[in-house]
Amino acid sequence: MKLNNKKHVKIILAVLMTMVMLAACGTTDTPTAPAAPPTPAATPDADTAGEEIGNVQIANLHIGFVPSREPDEIIAQTEPLGGLLIAELAGLGFDVANVNITVGTTFEAVGEGLSAGTVDIGFIPGSTYVLYDDGAQVILTATRFGLSVDSDDPRDWNNTAPTGNSDEQVTFYRALIISGPSQIGRELADQVNAGEPLTWEDLDRATWGVLGVGSPAGYVYPALWLYQNYGQSIPHLSHVLPGDSHPTNFARLAAGQIDILVTFADARMGQEERWQEEFARETTIWDDTDVIGVTIPIFNDTISVSRNSPVMDDALIAALQQAFINIGNSEAGQEVIAIYNHFGYQIAQSHYYDATRAAQQLIRDLTA
Repeated sequence: MKLNNKKHVKIILAVLMTMVMLAACGTTDTPTAPAAPPTPAATPDADTAGEEIGNVQIANLHIGFVPSREPDEIIAQTEPLGGLLIAELAGLGFDVANVNITVGTTFEAVGEGLSAGTVDIGFIPGSTYVLYDDGAQVILTATRFGLSVDSDDPRDWNNTAPTGNSDEQVTFYRALIISGPSQIGRELADQVNAGEPLTWEDLDRATWGVLGVGSPAGYVYPALWLYQNYGQSIPHLSHVLPGDSHPTNFARLAAGQIDILVTFADARMGQEERWQEEFARETTIWDDTDVIGVTIPIFNDTISVSRNSPVMDDALIAALQQAFINIGNSEAGQEVIAIYNHFGYQIAQSHYYDATRAAQQLIRDLTA
């Protein structure tokens, strides 16, 4: 379906926003336990596991993470996950000899690995999942802490900075359009904070830092925000500098190589120390940056599995669901998954991400 006029796009955007809000409000805040895992094929009687046949033996499970943080940081913090998962699965009928954890070079690389069956389990955002759902199956969605501010008005984010966590668990987040310390970045921030609307010409003179089309906060939803407000989108901008990760774009923002970046709403919290210590800024990230745009809510990240993995079946999927819920409910597990600002996990269904599918389709139509 190709969109032929702005009225048609606005109708789809209105439907999309309704779908997002229904998805965000339609799930519970308490992680949900799955049904008891089906008995593994190699273990016809679960009560006799270890006596007659024993647990199903799996030589290796490959977990792929997307590079929303520095790869070395992700690898270091998630290192205990392998042991935690092995221990949980052992009690659920599966003996796994090794868990291999890698970080993809891009969001799309992890999706491609799931499709090819070279990655068994992927920690991926919804936009990456829907791009590759022919080869990936969503099994869990993350819950996370809400933030101290949740507003469509960028000035609310700026007036209450720094942003912090709230006590509420939510199943959605927002993307922010953030201006940096460059001259253009400061001029845009001053306009917004003075209540002056930004024009397309204002935004088009800036250099934008974005991620690949599989990133919801790094591309998809900011692209929708631009179209909703200006009738044009990221491909129409004059100056766009793609990055391989959100931290890369923050480094570029601090150095003045870009004027604007697009990222998830709590990203600055994770970059607060690096902003001054590593990026050598004299003032804090909260002083040097401002929110100039806020997207509609985005449904949370997924844990997805490969449809083409040689070890994946219904029994293992059910065991993985229970294992990751248990891990998310443990102190040791929460230390690991905090790298993605996850708090726990709920059972997910494919239709939870229908709003994301609509967003991706709209992006394709806008750039056709």
